[in-house]
Amino acid sequence: MRKRSHRVRAALAGVAATVLGLAGCQAGGGSPAAEGTKARAARPPLWDTSPDSIAAVGDSITRGFDACTVLSDCPEASWATGGDAAVRSLAVRLLGVTGAAERSWNYAVTGARMADLPGQMAQAVARRPELVTVMAGGNDACRTTASAMTPVADFRADFEEAMRTLRSALPKTQVYVSSVPNLKRLWSEGRTNVLGKQVWKLGICPSMLADADDLSSAATLRRETVERRVVEYNQVLEEVCAKDRRCRFDGGAVYDFRFGTDQLSHWDWFHPSKDGQARLAEIAYRKVTAGDR
Repeated sequence: MRKRSHRVRAALAGVAATVLGLAGCQAGGGSPAAEGTKARAARPPLWDTSPDSIAAVGDSITRGFDACTVLSDCPEASWATGGDAAVRSLAVRLLGVTGAAERSWNYAVTGARMADLPGQMAQAVARRPELVTVMAGGNDACRTTASAMTPVADFRADFEEAMRTLRSALPKTQVYVSSVPNLKRLWSEGRTNVLGKQVWKLGICPSMLADADDLSSAATLRRETVERRVVEYNQVLEEVCAKDRRCRFDGGAVYDFRFGTDQLSHWDWFHPSKDGQARLAEIAYRKVTAGDR
């Protein structure tokens, strides 16, 4: 009888302990899994869709080349930082007109190649921007000949160096990377204009635009070679950007955009007009303000 009573008391004690344990979990706010879910929900998003300052690096497109006057920069028409009301740049869309004038900076240089990007990035770093825009690579493909184009390995190394320059000083600054435009499509659209083809002869992207009306097999092969290199550059931009948690590639949106004659400068029929710059700003704004991935 004593043994049976001992067993009963032991069983009751076990039940009581279980009940108290469950009550303790409820009183403490739930299971560890629930606590982890709350912690994740409270964590701020990795990507800020409303950065408070912007620096732009890159080449002639970001400088607004030929958007206003022939063979001249027009930074006020830049898709990234310009103040022209017809463009509504990324900076204006994010910061407002006054904010864009005070807290956006354009370090792009007409004619710049990817090898120039680390130096531009060092200038941008000094401003400590919350967002850096990158549009470069067109001039690496636009060389005197197709054989003179920047090798893909060098292009990758230069872009990686530019990202290291940024990250060593500003680990939390966000980066928006534009794809290189489809140069062959620009040739196809621009070659319909007689004046544009005359301007091309001054030396604008000769690897693609030289002898614009030549449709021989050799000329076609040359243009296809340049086009393949642009695709390879865009793959590098995507791959390097993907390794950085605060970098967004445009997914090929600029490369895929079908620039028409209204979006091309009526001075050289190759660089974006103000309308084209506005389209680039729209693409960038859509990518930058998308929710956290």
